[in-house]
Amino acid sequence: MKNIFFLFLFLGSIKAEAQYAVRLIITEVATRKQDDIYLSGNFNNWNPKDENYKLKPFGGSRKSIVIKDMASGTYAFKFTRGTFEKVECAADGRDIDDRILEVITDVSKEFTIAGWKDDYPERPKTYTASPQVHIIDTAFNMPQLNRKRRIWVYLPKGYATSSKIYPVLYMNDGQNLFNEKTAAFGEWGVDECLDTLQKKLDKECIVVGIDHGGEKRTTEYNPYDNAQYGKGEGKQYVDFLANTLKPYIDSKYHTKKGPENTFIAGSSLGGVISLYAVMQYPGVFGSAGVLSPAFWIAPTIYSDAERFSTTAMPKFYLYAGSKESATMVTDMQRMSAIFQKKQQYILRSVVNPLGQHNEASWRQEFADFYKWLMN
Repeated sequence: MKNIFFLFLFLGSIKAEAQYAVRLIITEVATRKQDDIYLSGNFNNWNPKDENYKLKPFGGSRKSIVIKDMASGTYAFKFTRGTFEKVECAADGRDIDDRILEVITDVSKEFTIAGWKDDYPERPKTYTASPQVHIIDTAFNMPQLNRKRRIWVYLPKGYATSSKIYPVLYMNDGQNLFNEKTAAFGEWGVDECLDTLQKKLDKECIVVGIDHGGEKRTTEYNPYDNAQYGKGEGKQYVDFLANTLKPYIDSKYHTKKGPENTFIAGSSLGGVISLYAVMQYPGVFGSAGVLSPAFWIAPTIYSDAERFSTTAMPKFYLYAGSKESATMVTDMQRMSAIFQKKQQYILRSVVNPLGQHNEASWRQEFADFYKWLMN
């Protein structure tokens, strides 16, 4: 009986760790049939030109890719021709939703591509930032990285005529926060959300948005070296936030300067670097919004979190969607478990059963995050 029991345990562990083969086949492409095609999804950090996910000829005009040892779960993806300016789209040029793949066994699926985004004239995007949003500088100096970056600021209504001082929320991926015109995949609507919420809650906040570095985003938002993506520059980026940008903001605006009133937030790798910022500078950033964190790109952060200790009482808002990568929820819960052992920390963990790895889901979650942050 004992042997049977251990056999069941063994078989159960095999099932829990099961991995599958996934074959995706493109049977027809509307145009540019000879161009290379890549697979981009939440399993490779949405890299649009990942050579490991380049499709190969598969008889006739078809192309395919086989992904081995894929863990069970829900995956989102699209096909590209090397950039998101050349991503697949509908036959009339409209954007399409992410393709969704449920992996619970070996999979073989066929697809057609109705069109490519660059086959259609770019539709002018509307400027949607509210009057409370201003651009501080289009080329703000980042001495720690020897780069320049656009910086946005959202000021509460009435700021110009008020003598109040305000807490400050720093947010990564500034392109995506306020303005549809600059957001590649839709904006968060932070300004419209706060225009409404701050009136209801009577708790106002300045928001500073820092544009990501384009092709440098993956290294700037990762504190650790990565064999695939390159040498991590996250420490220098966080040094810039704490030692250059924050002092500038505090000198120019009516701010509450302590860590209990200084927050940072972001999604995906922007969530990773937000968490790291609090661990590096607990005397500067007192709270972090960590939405859909791409911990699989920076697994060393778990051991850093284990060692992290501070006399302050940091606050962490951890969020994951069940429709993201196969490990997104469990990765977030693993980090949550680490902080739950640290009694002086304030923690909230949220799982959205319908949440995907996109701006629409983060836009939906932002209001709840802000309410928690202000309360």
